[in-house]
Amino acid sequence: MANHDRNKKILLELVKQPDNNRCADCGAPVLREQWIRAKYERQEFNKEGMHLQQVYSSGLYEGTLWKKGKDNSHYLKRRFVLSERDFTLRYFTSDAPSKGPKAVIAVKTLNAIFQPEKMGHMHGLQLTYQQEDHTRNLFVHHESGQEIVNWFNAIRATRFAYLKTAFPTASDSELFPWITRNYLKEGFMEKTGPLQRESFKKRWFVLDAQERKLLYFKTQLGTRGNKWKCGVIVETPERQFVFMCEQEREQKEWVDAFRQVMLRPMLPQDFTTEAKLRR
Repeated sequence: MANHDRNKKILLELVKQPDNNRCADCGAPVLREQWIRAKYERQEFNKEGMHLQQVYSSGLYEGTLWKKGKDNSHYLKRRFVLSERDFTLRYFTSDAPSKGPKAVIAVKTLNAIFQPEKMGHMHGLQLTYQQEDHTRNLFVHHESGQEIVNWFNAIRATRFAYLKTAFPTASDSELFPWITRNYLKEGFMEKTGPLQRESFKKRWFVLDAQERKLLYFKTQLGTRGNKWKCGVIVETPERQFVFMCEQEREQKEWVDAFRQVMLRPMLPQDFTTEAKLRR
């Protein structure tokens, strides 16, 4: 209980500081708006309103979110349950007791980032996680800004509790950047196959500097490709990757972003991740 209370206190200090650059999208409009409302309207940071903080820091949070379909742009209501007990996020397509969760997501790999522009919704939240050997995105939103920010803070609280359990000797300052994080660069490029004779296909790429990973997805939220001319070559021990950008400006931005990640010293967890990928 003492550890839970300490973690809760640390997280609440982060919630009070939306400009401290210790969380993903601390400058997101909905976060800034709800921080102002929490401080001046709901008085959450005063003794009288502290009970409101229990909503997102109790270790269990559940509710309904609008979730985007896997293969279409339709959003459907789904019930989500976030638990600190087993460090999971579950969502359900049915309230029937006989129906189990549609997915069980490990908090271990979960990241949350506000994406209002990409999703076309001011309360749009992107959840990214690892599923076996693949990375998957869930796009969710809620009509209430307070509710979606509560979800964001609840995810951060659960992530922090997991990190304290997984890395008990690490300092709080070492763990803060890993709670949730922004991506260094996102955008479209075209890629060819391993033989480099296949046709180029347009894909949405995400450069995760914290995890030192380049991820790509078939679509951002749904597009098709064209012929582009500005090339980027990435050499790895196993393979040479060839990407194409639409404009020279985008080509330069990607090259600069790649260099920024590669110049960063490797951390122990980076070597662990590398060893897993080589298996």
